[in-house]
Amino acid sequence: MAESTKRSSSKPAKKNKPEKPYDGFPLTAHANGHWCKKRKGTQYYFGPWDDWEGAIEEYNAHWPHILKYGKRPDLGDTSEVSESDKPKATVGEMCDAFLDSKRTRLDCDELKLRTFREYQETTVRIIEFFGRDRTLESLCPADFDKFRSKLSKGPRGKRSPVSLGKYVHLCRMVFKFAEDEDNAMVERRIRFGSNFRQTPKRVLRLDRQSRDKKLFEAEEVRNLLDAASPALRSMILLGVNAGFGNTDLARLPQSAIDLETGWADYPRPKTAVERRVPLWPETVKALRDAIDERPKAKHVADDGLCFLTRTGMPWVRHTDSGAWLDSIGGEFKKLMRSLDINGRRGFYALRHTFETIAGETTDQVGVNSVMGHADQTMGAVYREHISDERLLAVVETVRTWLWPDGDIAQP
Repeated sequence: MAESTKRSSSKPAKKNKPEKPYDGFPLTAHANGHWCKKRKGTQYYFGPWDDWEGAIEEYNAHWPHILKYGKRPDLGDTSEVSESDKPKATVGEMCDAFLDSKRTRLDCDELKLRTFREYQETTVRIIEFFGRDRTLESLCPADFDKFRSKLSKGPRGKRSPVSLGKYVHLCRMVFKFAEDEDNAMVERRIRFGSNFRQTPKRVLRLDRQSRDKKLFEAEEVRNLLDAASPALRSMILLGVNAGFGNTDLARLPQSAIDLETGWADYPRPKTAVERRVPLWPETVKALRDAIDERPKAKHVADDGLCFLTRTGMPWVRHTDSGAWLDSIGGEFKKLMRSLDINGRRGFYALRHTFETIAGETTDQVGVNSVMGHADQTMGAVYREHISDERLLAVVETVRTWLWPDGDIAQP
């Protein structure tokens, strides 16, 4: 009988497939009510859903023979598989198990979709280079040297040291997952060698020194504000007044802004660190104008956001195809080009600008509070609150820098 034939001629009642009993479980729940695993286009079944322990026992007994001979052992064959014939974890199995683990965290809202997409892209790079069927134990430092060389070449040429370091870090995360004692996919540590590591800090410092500073001059910000649309003007002001980034603004709910008192209480989405920020009168007015002109939300879930594109969608989001779309960055770049403002700077450079100028207050604790930075110091353990006066002093320093003569330009 062909392996892909169901074990029962009668179909089980349609019901939800069970979750894998633990991270790294090698089998998948099939709609026919059994646990299964595919090998070179053939589906193999190992016990019913409600007996996953029996299924994994059958898998461990049969899978080595399937890997070696492409079929199950004969029923009368009781010979044991030698240690050398036991299945070795492959690159594909490692990547699948890693993504299953991260998908669990995604489903529990412990992981952002954008981060999960980065993990998916990382596993694709690993599989494309090494191949799905390459065993983990066969990898050696020379392989990782070649892999790092491959990672250093992007679609537009050589990657920056920062970008290369990020890719190496993500790839090491996946391989380290296989080494974790809870997964135990390899019997020995994977040998990365001395080169497959993040970019040395010295190289990062030299690279940063060679680049334009991510900082706007006050006159440039004023010109951007004068030429921006109501929505973009409001976002620019929040960027330089509160240090809000692109994703902060795209997810900013109206409930987080008190336009009467001029305060924003908005935990940073990236870290969930609390933020309480005093808003300038100019920022409050621009927010009122932007909300009044805001298009109708395409989806009910987005109706409470401060900002929506002309199609009623969030300004930063994943598209239906899974691509990351940042309309704030795109519109800001168009505005910069129209004003002939040059330099390797984007909207996020407004956050750099706020941090730099606000730091002149010498109240770094207050600046960190506005920025939403996680404070890991012992002082943060004992500090119960930061006064509104300190926060006001921080943002007022930036306001005075932006409009030194008090001559505030109106839209």
